[in-house]
Amino acid sequence: MVVNKRKKVTRYRAHTTHGGGHRKKRRGAGNRGGKGNAGTGKRGKAKKPSYEPLGKKGFLPPGQQKDYKPVINLSSISNLIEKKQIKEEKGIYSVNLTELGYRKLLGTGNTNLKLNITVSEFSKQVEQKIKDKGGNIQSPKKKSVEKIEE
Repeated sequence: MVVNKRKKVTRYRAHTTHGGGHRKKRRGAGNRGGKGNAGTGKRGKAKKPSYEPLGKKGFLPPGQQKDYKPVINLSSISNLIEKKQIKEEKGIYSVNLTELGYRKLLGTGNTNLKLNITVSEFSKQVEQKIKDKGGNIQSPKKKSVEKIEE
């Protein structure tokens, strides 16, 4: 036969501190003495380093990466044409996305234009789409390696 076990909280009803001792003891940051680097302290685990480390260390909040440079989709290229950030010569649109501050070109969307794009990184999908329309995409990082036949 299954016995229903009462939750611990129900046992603590009418007891103000729920097993934490005196009311003052479980307030705020407790044994730490505060938040952050509050207090160097002399006791136990509350001891903090007596110097300020050089620079900040540790994790950053999401969306604040250190070397964050935005990505751009193929569908957003038309916005750059409207802003006149792309040069046109004989029906071919040329743009250096690295100089405009973009790190990577992604393949969401379509284009009917012949594009000559320079960007540090790009997806395989966007490379295929641009080459199908007669354009060219290049990267200073990705250099074509030719096999030397002997």
